[in-house]
Amino acid sequence: MTPRYDLPETDAFTRTYWEAAAEGRLLIRRCGACGRAHHYPREFCPRCWSEDVRWEEASGRASLYTWSVVHRNDLPPFGERTPYVAAVVDLAEGPRMATELVGEGEPRAGAELEVAFREGVPVFRFARGGDEADPDRRRPPMAGGGAA
Repeated sequence: MTPRYDLPETDAFTRTYWEAAAEGRLLIRRCGACGRAHHYPREFCPRCWSEDVRWEEASGRASLYTWSVVHRNDLPPFGERTPYVAAVVDLAEGPRMATELVGEGEPRAGAELEVAFREGVPVFRFARGGDEADPDRRRPPMAGGGAA
């Protein structure tokens, strides 16, 4: 069996996150001490170091911060997906998240996005009624990628 490099290895702490993702829900962590949300999930707040952090369901809304179009990746199964858009998004709740941008449309900084799930892994697409509704934006991703 060929190993896959796109699926997470869960442990006791991250199991809650990945089980929610398998159900189509995106979770983040919020600190009870300073009130800030963070992602990737940690057992402490990366801002104030408090251990008073809890799981919270995110809205699934985000904006595109930066991206890169990947044309070559030899790790399975990424080679079958090239070209694909690796992206960093700003979640509506505040944290930044590394992800993949899927679907039609040309990436642009600030584009409104929504979460989708592929095999229990959160990816993002252009928000319904957002960029994909504009026929001039329904093109394959740019060859060069971009940044904010």
